[in-house]
Amino acid sequence: MPFTALHPDLGLLDATLPDLGHGLEWARIHRAQPRFPLTCPECAWTLHPKLSGPRKRRFFCHDPGRPPSCELSNESWEHHMLKLEMAGAIRAAGWFAALEVPAEDGSWRADVMASSADGSRRMAWEAQLSPITVDDIADRTDRYAAEGIRVCWVSPDIRPPQWISSVPAVRVRAPQEREQQWVVDDGLAGFVYRSGRWEFREEPLERFVRWALEEQVVPAEVLPRYRRVYRVVKGEQRRFKRDQWWTSRKSVVDQDKHEAMRQRQEAERAEREARRQEREEAAEQRRKELEAQERIRQAAESEALRLRREKEAHLRLEDARRRWAEADARRERERVEHEARLAREQADREEKERQDLAAARAWWGRLSPQQQTELFAAVAEYAWRESSVRVEIPEKPMMWRQYACGVPLYVSGRRRTLYCVVRPCPDLIASCPDVAKELVLTRSAQEARELADVLPTGRIVHLDLPEHEQLTMC
Repeated sequence: MPFTALHPDLGLLDATLPDLGHGLEWARIHRAQPRFPLTCPECAWTLHPKLSGPRKRRFFCHDPGRPPSCELSNESWEHHMLKLEMAGAIRAAGWFAALEVPAEDGSWRADVMASSADGSRRMAWEAQLSPITVDDIADRTDRYAAEGIRVCWVSPDIRPPQWISSVPAVRVRAPQEREQQWVVDDGLAGFVYRSGRWEFREEPLERFVRWALEEQVVPAEVLPRYRRVYRVVKGEQRRFKRDQWWTSRKSVVDQDKHEAMRQRQEAERAEREARRQEREEAAEQRRKELEAQERIRQAAESEALRLRREKEAHLRLEDARRRWAEADARRERERVEHEARLAREQADREEKERQDLAAARAWWGRLSPQQQTELFAAVAEYAWRESSVRVEIPEKPMMWRQYACGVPLYVSGRRRTLYCVVRPCPDLIASCPDVAKELVLTRSAQEARELADVLPTGRIVHLDLPEHEQLTMC
């Protein structure tokens, strides 16, 4: 859907201009007979004038059979509307706007070319809807720059295109209602010095075009520190990255001033950090020196302490040796005294045993062998008569010291139990307390009375045997 057409005599006709750019009324060419000889500037195919939509929008239409590769014919309605909007904004700014202007060598074709009134300045406005790589759009921008033509790429996409900040570009939002305007939604920003960051600006497309033509806003490089920008989209804060903006010269200056201030602050911080680090290193060096001095002092104190402890240990050892010698001497005296005491006690025991044995022999020496035999027989008879037990009568009765040199007799059987003690010596009862627990049998009442004097609590029974001649027991 071209808005321009080539006439062999008049040259380029622009349907967006009231006089088509040559003082020619639209009615003279629209449905004129014979038809005006018009061709497409892009593919050279024949065109005819046409009106479209309720607003009777004027444009040129290809005749049937056009080449399918013609870019002007393949442009969308949105593309055409955006070009018309840009052309209108350019003219409202007092500049001349020409659509679909090609380069003389065919290296580029501007959707809308804006020219100043004196013709000294030109600026291309490109409505870019189709996909394009960053390298391709950069190359096309460079071709414009090589001829001294400024350029602005305009995208009506909902999302920011990949090349939005690679070349001078903006993204626009189409009006939802007839009374509304096209709005620059992305690509235009202002630098806020206080917060030190860029902020998105939204402006009507017509105003932005005027600013751009008069260079009130210019493409500006974004310094690396400030490339992240934030924006609330549908109630959610999102982060974007922009390397280039359209912005005012004041914002460019503010960014440079803020960066200089930031670098100055960083330099000051670096200087403060260097001084702090220098102080810390000096303090660390001083600390190490003090630590070294402290280690030397502690080493000297440790050596003095070691020597003092060695001396004290030597004195303690000498004292211990003296005490050990005294203890050894004391133990030796105690040993000698103990051995002497043991010898005395042994001698006393031996003397007592001798005396006890003499007393026992004198006690048993009162009875002759016949009387002894008679005594043990009477004991056996007594045991059977009184307790119905048989006692063991040894062939040679033995005196037991624990029973005061009496003769113990046991009950016959597997379980030998003590039945009685026969005739303990009265002189030995005091040293044999166990005798009081047992049954004591004596020969006569006289012996019983002698035992009763020294064994008042014992059970003493005399067998009432007659007194006979006294014999010595061997």
